[in-house]
Amino acid sequence: MINDSLFNPQSIVIVGASNDVTKPGGKLLKNLIVTKYSGKLMVLNPKNEVVQGVRAYKSVEDVPGADLAVLAIPAKYCVGTIDVLASMKKVKTFIVISAGFSEEGPAGKQLEEEMLRIVNRNNACLIGPNCIGVLTPGHASVFTTPLPTLHPDGVDFISGSGATAVFIMESAIPKGLHFHSVISVGNSAQIGIEEVLEYFDKTFVEGQSSNVKLLYIENIKNPDKLLHHASSLIRKGCRIAAIKAGSSEAGSRAASSHTGAMVSSDLAVEALFRKAGIVRCYGREELTTVACVMMSKPLKGRNFAIITHAGGPAVMLTDALETGGLNIPHLDDSPVKAKLKSLLFPGSSVENPIDFLATGNEKQLNAIIDACENDFDNIDAMAVIYGSPGLFPVRDVYKVLNAKMKTCSKPIYAILPSVINVKEDLAYFLSHGNVNFPDEVLLGRALTKVYNTPSPSDESIFLDGVDIPAVRRAIEKAKNGYQPIQIIRDLFDAVGINYAREVEVNTPDNALKAARKIGFPLVMKVVGPVHKSDVDGVSLNIKSNESVEKEFRRMMAIVGVKAVLISEMLSGTELYIGAKYEPTFGHVILCGLGGIFVEALNDVTSGLAPLTFREAKSMIKNLKAYKIFKGYRGNPPVNEELFAEIIVRLSSLLRFATEIKEMDINPFFAKDDVITAADIRIRIEHNS
Repeated sequence: MINDSLFNPQSIVIVGASNDVTKPGGKLLKNLIVTKYSGKLMVLNPKNEVVQGVRAYKSVEDVPGADLAVLAIPAKYCVGTIDVLASMKKVKTFIVISAGFSEEGPAGKQLEEEMLRIVNRNNACLIGPNCIGVLTPGHASVFTTPLPTLHPDGVDFISGSGATAVFIMESAIPKGLHFHSVISVGNSAQIGIEEVLEYFDKTFVEGQSSNVKLLYIENIKNPDKLLHHASSLIRKGCRIAAIKAGSSEAGSRAASSHTGAMVSSDLAVEALFRKAGIVRCYGREELTTVACVMMSKPLKGRNFAIITHAGGPAVMLTDALETGGLNIPHLDDSPVKAKLKSLLFPGSSVENPIDFLATGNEKQLNAIIDACENDFDNIDAMAVIYGSPGLFPVRDVYKVLNAKMKTCSKPIYAILPSVINVKEDLAYFLSHGNVNFPDEVLLGRALTKVYNTPSPSDESIFLDGVDIPAVRRAIEKAKNGYQPIQIIRDLFDAVGINYAREVEVNTPDNALKAARKIGFPLVMKVVGPVHKSDVDGVSLNIKSNESVEKEFRRMMAIVGVKAVLISEMLSGTELYIGAKYEPTFGHVILCGLGGIFVEALNDVTSGLAPLTFREAKSMIKNLKAYKIFKGYRGNPPVNEELFAEIIVRLSSLLRFATEIKEMDINPFFAKDDVITAADIRIRIEHNS
């Protein structure tokens, strides 16, 4: 739906432009004039013949055709205006900055839907409504400031909120972050963030297109499209960072299973971003700091040298980097180290951080950077902290820093906190295309986020030993609700997952027969109540016929119990896998330690089906309790490869069984090289 005239229109008509630049239409026209829009500019204004020096047409019927129409008029007039411009004047691209549509209620939504029908009927493109506009190298059709100077190597920024887009630009510009385009999609009646990403993906040209994309998202309408095109762009060499706002409400929704209670739409977003390779941020400063990291040379290793003339910031940066898994290595004693120390003032330290004191100068900084670049093999990147207490000029220091950032192969991150004392020197540094990180802790956190975000996952689905027709037959036989043993067995057999031997019984005689068939010791569990432990519906280590009969009668007397499940008694490390279907996202899968630890510790990691082996292994390794998987205090290790395979197989099952809305397997028992599911709950809902 997006066409090139959105980015490079040869003619623009502003509907609702005025001489009053405090109004959106007036300010938008002024911005186009100030930025020297080179195409044909027209205005629709019934009261004036000339507006800000531009010829004005009195009616929409009088307006010549244009590539792009920007509407800044009351919502009630937009539908008719667009109808004439699209149908009669063959305008193919519209930006509607007007508010008063779906964001204001049913009447506004009806207007928005009618406007969309007209646009779609004429194969046109619609941005908005309720947006600030679009800023590209071709035109500045926005009614806001600041108006950042656009650069070919700047970032592409797509925002679901106009006001937030302005605030993010306000955060970015003082850091030296440049923009290539800013697209505000507003209500996204037709074009949302997913569609703009799709356009960037399909038109990407290596060496010409921007390599960094920033997103501010309030609603994800098409997660599959977002996942596909974000992953594709990242594989082409782009890096993407995003804020997803407005996701906390989902966590309070009631659910019948433990998994359902733990999974929220926010967890689905987290899983989606990780699967795509998107760096997730939670605020404006974090987003723009991450973007500055992305605009720097890529970090290829974990080891940092911190070069500073101020001890406190160096300590805080060290903490932030090491908390996130990066490393500040010790610099081994060597002739290089001794020579470097001889070049610094007495009292300087050539440990790491390297502290060359508040009086350190440009020659000393040059020597330190050269040593870290050429002589210290265990250094992958440098962070330079250099502000000013106002004692002497720092321009020469910033000149050296600028030159070294251009020529060194290792990335250098400049932390220049003196935005007041030496603001002119800082402006000089930024004018050479550099970015500044005024806060060392934000930089440390941003670096670790970028470094630790995985690359996009493979989009293929694991099908080795997965019998899809058998899965579908089981699903089609199933009735709505929690499933009986036989359906669960059919599903697990279809994907090759071990489960405990068990028999469902509803008479004492059948209970005794099942006990003889399975053999002691046994586990007995109620069938009916979802949370069995809450009703005292689980008995372990049953060793005699008398105990079987006694426990059977006790359990059948519990309210809501329909039958009793008799299972073999397993042992080993208890593990957990769960899944919940999130509308539009698909299945969110959780894993962790099993038994009571799932709820007591809430130590789970998430992924979005279907999963690859790399994703499953990452989920396991990111658990806080991962040490237990490696073997702990005499307990044997868990077969991680097998557990990862089970996670992947279940994810493949879920991809072909969207009718499964919730699944709890708690626990799996892991012992030696066998992992067996012992308590399985699956809820199926057809046509929902």
